[in-house]
Amino acid sequence: MHVMQELTKLNFALALSRRLMQSPCMFMVYRIQGTTGVELVSGLHWYLKYWCGAHISWDKTGGAQLASVPSPGSLPRVKREGVKIERPVPWNYYQNVVTSSYSFVWWDWKRWEKEIDWMALQGINLPLAFTGQEAIWQKVFKTFNVTDRDLDDFFGGPAFLAWARMGNLHGWGGPLSQNWLDQQLALQKKILSRMIELGMVPVLPSFSGNVPAVFSKLFPSANITRLGDWNTVDADPKYCCTYLLGPSDALFLEVGQAFIRQQLKEYGDVTNIYSCDTFNENTPPTNEPAYISSLGSAVYEAMSRGNKNAVWLMQGWLFYSDAAFWKEPQMKALLHSVPIGKMVVLDLFADVKPIWKISSQFYGVPYIWCLLHNFGGNIEMYGILDSIASGPIDARTSYNSTMIGVGMCMEGIEHNPVVYDLTSEMAFRNKKVEVEDWLKTYSYRRYGQANTEIEKAWRYLYRTIYNCTDGIADHNKDYIVEFPDISPSSFSSQLSKRRGMSISSNHRRFFLSEVSGSLPQPHLWYSTKEAIKALDLFLNAGNEFSKSLTYRYDLVDLTRQCLSKLANDVYLDAMRSYQKKDSNDLNSHTKRFLEIIVDIDILLAADDNFLLGPWLESAKSLAVTESERKQYEWNARTQVTMWYDNTETEQSKLHDYANKFWSGLLKRYYLPRASKYFAYLTRSLQENRSFQLEEWRKDWISYSNEWQSGKELYAVKATGDALAISRSLYRKYFS
Repeated sequence: MHVMQELTKLNFALALSRRLMQSPCMFMVYRIQGTTGVELVSGLHWYLKYWCGAHISWDKTGGAQLASVPSPGSLPRVKREGVKIERPVPWNYYQNVVTSSYSFVWWDWKRWEKEIDWMALQGINLPLAFTGQEAIWQKVFKTFNVTDRDLDDFFGGPAFLAWARMGNLHGWGGPLSQNWLDQQLALQKKILSRMIELGMVPVLPSFSGNVPAVFSKLFPSANITRLGDWNTVDADPKYCCTYLLGPSDALFLEVGQAFIRQQLKEYGDVTNIYSCDTFNENTPPTNEPAYISSLGSAVYEAMSRGNKNAVWLMQGWLFYSDAAFWKEPQMKALLHSVPIGKMVVLDLFADVKPIWKISSQFYGVPYIWCLLHNFGGNIEMYGILDSIASGPIDARTSYNSTMIGVGMCMEGIEHNPVVYDLTSEMAFRNKKVEVEDWLKTYSYRRYGQANTEIEKAWRYLYRTIYNCTDGIADHNKDYIVEFPDISPSSFSSQLSKRRGMSISSNHRRFFLSEVSGSLPQPHLWYSTKEAIKALDLFLNAGNEFSKSLTYRYDLVDLTRQCLSKLANDVYLDAMRSYQKKDSNDLNSHTKRFLEIIVDIDILLAADDNFLLGPWLESAKSLAVTESERKQYEWNARTQVTMWYDNTETEQSKLHDYANKFWSGLLKRYYLPRASKYFAYLTRSLQENRSFQLEEWRKDWISYSNEWQSGKELYAVKATGDALAISRSLYRKYFS
C-alpha cells in the first residue's frame, strides 16, 4: 500500500483505517502489527507522531499537520528488532453522556466517519454509542401501548436529548419528527458498523427507569415516582418533574429487557457493555444499604435478561457530586449489587477528584481512570497536564489496583488539543510522562518544525493555563459570556476583594448555579502576565508559522484567552466607577469593555473554527421540512444562549452554561446584552436613582428570546488575517 499517497490527504485516516484493518501496513521493510483495526491504526499514529513528527487533532482545532512527514522512500526506519507499544490496561474509553448534545447533535455521517477514524488513531476501543436511541424507545414503548402523541411530550428537542434521556426534563425543544427518528437510527447503524469494523466495543444505552407520563395511567399500580424540578424557572410541569419507574417494580424488568432486545434486533450482537446511570443526580429515597443493593440488582437484572452477558458501565460521578449520601456502606451496597466483573465504573473526574483513592479502589470493582475536563462545551484554555501525566500511572500501580482503562469524558469536544493528545497516550504509557520534555516534542509535531520561542511559550503555558491546581472544575464564567444577572448595588462589598478570585466549588455536573445577590467570580488560577508573555512569544514566531492552521488556531485561542481575562478586570473597574458615582470613569470603562467584545469578535472571525455560522447551518442541514428547519435552528441557538425556560423578568437558571466564544455570537448576542446593561447603569447615575434591574432584565430577555427565534445568517468562512489582527490587538491592549 502506498502510505505516503494517503498521507497527503487531510482525510487520510479514513482510507488508512479501512486498509490497515484488512491487512498489516508496510513501511519500507517494516510492518505495523496488531490484533484489531484500532491497534493497527493507533500503531500507525504512534509512528507518525514519534518518527515523522506529525500531529493530528480535530479539524476545528487545526486539523492534521503532515508537512513534517518525509517523502516516499525517505520514511524514518525503525530499529531492526522493532518497537513494541503495548497497552498496560485493556480499555481506552471515550465520551460523556452529554457530548451527544453539546458536540455531536448536528453531525452527519461524513463528520461521524472522521470522528471514528480520529478515535482509532487515538487508540480508543470503548466508545459510547448513544445516537438514535429514541427510535428504539419509540418501538419499545409502542409494545406497552404508548402512542407517538404520548412521546411528543417525552422526548426533548435534538439539542436537549441528553437531558431528556437522563430524566432531567421532557418536551423542551421538541417534539421529534419521524424524519429525525428514522434519520438518527440509520446514522447509528452506520456508526456501529464502522466501530465494529475497526474492532471497537461500543457502549449502548440501557433502561434507567425514565418513562413517559402516560405510564402512570397505563399502569396505575406500578411504582412510578414523579421527580422534583430540575432547573426550570417556575417548576412548569410542561418541562420539569419527569417520571421514574422504580427498579424494584416488575415492570422495570420488562421494559429494560425489551429495550436491550430491541437493540439486538436492530443492530445485531455488537456489544455486551451497557451504560446506565439511574442514581446519577437522583438520590435514592433511603440510605439503607439493603434497599440500595436491591435497586442495583434490579437494574442489572433488566440488562442481563436482555443479554445474558451484559456488563453494566456506570458513571462514578454520583460518589463525588452527592458525597454526603454515598458513604462507604452505600457505595459498597451499590457496587457489590452485581457480580464482580459485571460492572465497570467510570472514575469520571479523576483528573481533579479521583474517587479510587477514597474508596479502596471502588471496593474491588473494575474502574476506568477518566478525564472530565470540559463542562458545557465551553471554549476556554484549561488543563492539569501534570495530573494527566501521572494520574493513570498512580492508579494502575497502586496497591490492589482494579483500574482497567483510561478514558476521556469531556462534555464538549474540539478544544484544548494538547490535553487530549496527552490523555489518549496514557492508555499506552507504562511510566509517568515528563511534561516539559513531552511539550517540546508536542510543539514540534503540532507546528511541523522546532522553534525556540514557541518552545518557551509552551513552558509558560505549562506553568500557567495548563497547571490548574486549585481543585476547581473549570466552567467559563468570564463576564463577556456569563454576564452577571444582578443589581450592581447588591455586591458593592465584593468589589473591594481581590480580582480574579476562583468561584467556589460546585459539585453538580450539569449546571453551576449562582447564589442570588452575589457577584460570580470567573475562575482564574494563573498569572495573566505570564500568559501574555506566552502570547508575545507566539507572535514573535508568527512569520515562520503564518501558513500553519494549527498555529493559527492556537494563536487565536490564546489571544482570545488573554483578552477575555482583561475584560473581566475592565468590568470590575466599571462596577467600581458606578459605586463611586463617577459617570466619566464608568463611560470610559464601559467603552473599553464593549470595545474588547467587538475586537474579540473580529479576531475570532479570522479563523473558521471560531464561527457561530457552522453550528447553525449544520443544524438546518439535517431538516427535511421547513418546520424542522425552524425547530432545529431554534434548538441550536437556544442551547448556546438561554439553554432552558425563562419568564419575562427571569433568565433561565442555565443561561450561558453552554457559552461559546464564537464570532457572530459575541457581536449579535453578548454585545447587545452588555450594551443594554451599561446603558441602564449610566441612566441610573444620570437620573440619580437606583439601578432598574427588572427593567433591564425584561429588555434583555425580550431581545434574547427574539434572537433565539431569529433566522439571520452568520458567516461560515473566515475573513481577515488572524496573525495581523492578533498583533494589532496585542499592541493595543498589552504593549
